[in-house]
Amino acid sequence: MFGVKDPERLVLDLEIPDLPPALAELNGKVTADDPYIQGLRVGRNRPGIVRLVLDLKTEVKPQVFALAPVAAYGHRLVLDIYPATPLDPLAALIEADGKLPRAEPAAAGESAPGAESAKVARLALIVIDPGHGGEDPGAIGRLGSREKDITLTIARRLKALVDAEPNMRALLTRDRDFYLPLAARVDKARKVRADLFVSVHADAFVRPNARGSSVFALSGKRATSEAARLLAKQENDSDLIGGVNLDVKDKYLAQTLLDLSQTATIDYSLRLGSSVLKRLGSVNTLHKARVEQAGFAVLKAPDVPSILVETAFISNPEEEKRLNDEEYQDQLARAILSGIRDYIAKHPPRPHSPLTAGASPLALRD
Repeated sequence: MFGVKDPERLVLDLEIPDLPPALAELNGKVTADDPYIQGLRVGRNRPGIVRLVLDLKTEVKPQVFALAPVAAYGHRLVLDIYPATPLDPLAALIEADGKLPRAEPAAAGESAPGAESAKVARLALIVIDPGHGGEDPGAIGRLGSREKDITLTIARRLKALVDAEPNMRALLTRDRDFYLPLAARVDKARKVRADLFVSVHADAFVRPNARGSSVFALSGKRATSEAARLLAKQENDSDLIGGVNLDVKDKYLAQTLLDLSQTATIDYSLRLGSSVLKRLGSVNTLHKARVEQAGFAVLKAPDVPSILVETAFISNPEEEKRLNDEEYQDQLARAILSGIRDYIAKHPPRPHSPLTAGASPLALRD
């Protein structure tokens, strides 16, 4: 692999004798809204070499690595393309926040609408993580439903509800069907200094009669049950399916468990999880009556209370049908919102975020 300037191109030479049909069809796979790739060309460069040329829209940092077979995939060569200058999600959030209409302070002697928000120092930022995506479909129901689609739909509904609250804002880790490594999901929450992280999933089990909603938090020691341990392993294996280079170690994740053992993050995650689980109980049967804990990689932000919500069992035909029902999706989203609202009422965000500067006078009064 090598780069070419003026214009920006990325070249990948493959030592294979013939041009496979799958490679020849790549030309039509690049969409106009791709942030980095303008176009793509594939052809035989010389005997035994097939050349892949990517015409780029901007300078990038590429990474190539091989993966051994896993799940439904055989041997794979993965090409990751990152921007040379990473985007700043916090700056984008602050810019977007400045465009929102602001509440005016109430006149003396009057009760302000949404007065409950007057007690918070700033907007609470909730990062919502739709599980799986892209080449990782997650669990697949007997009717063909894919977990990645269900989670994205519910996450979008939840974001809309959160954004409608006077004292909250929400961000999605992914807003379309693409793969996102587990560490990148955690990193997004940390970069925007999220107050809470909520990962949305749809459970699966070998027996179709398994049912109910569950909520999980991170465990710094061991899983609270064998089922929780197996589920965490299954979810963590998403990086293998999605094609992540596991040889690239994330510096802060390596210290996460140590950090968490010295802080109250897990404790606050359990409090958040309990609030959400209680509200989910009004919408669906609870698979477990308490928040479970296991080593989920996606919950390992050392400074952001984080939970993983298994909305229902997609492997249960009855629950799979309900998960595809718009009214039920809305009920689930509203239950999660209610749990978040209950938690924030007891644990309002502290005034440390840059969003404080853009908050309304009413929000800053106390």
